[in-house]
Amino acid sequence: MLVNIVAAKWGPKFIVPTIAINKYHGCVVLRENLDDELLKKELETLQITGTPTGYSNSWYIRKKGTNSWMKVGESSRREEDFRVRLDTAEIGNGSYQVLGFMSVKVKSAEKEVVVSSQSIADFEIKN
Repeated sequence: MLVNIVAAKWGPKFIVPTIAINKYHGCVVLRENLDDELLKKELETLQITGTPTGYSNSWYIRKKGTNSWMKVGESSRREEDFRVRLDTAEIGNGSYQVLGFMSVKVKSAEKEVVVSSQSIADFEIKN
């Protein structure tokens, strides 16, 4: 199931096993997807021509109410939905936010451009 934070964005979109899960514990696999058609439309709006040649998704987490993000990991494996493991025992109980920051390299004959999008979701940990 895809949980789309903002329907008009090309990505990232969090993938969760079910929207019924609202508290996480143990080893959690963070995964995301992107929408190629919406990415194409966004590139047209930005007047960027070329072909997407590389994808990368960085994962961050922060305690709710704080400003600083801690990096969980990074993945460029689109075929695996950019998955990264998070061990909640290393973080502790509480209310958090998880951030997926996705970047796409777009290459044309003239240049290479990187476009990025982010998605933030609330994340409750109860070990």
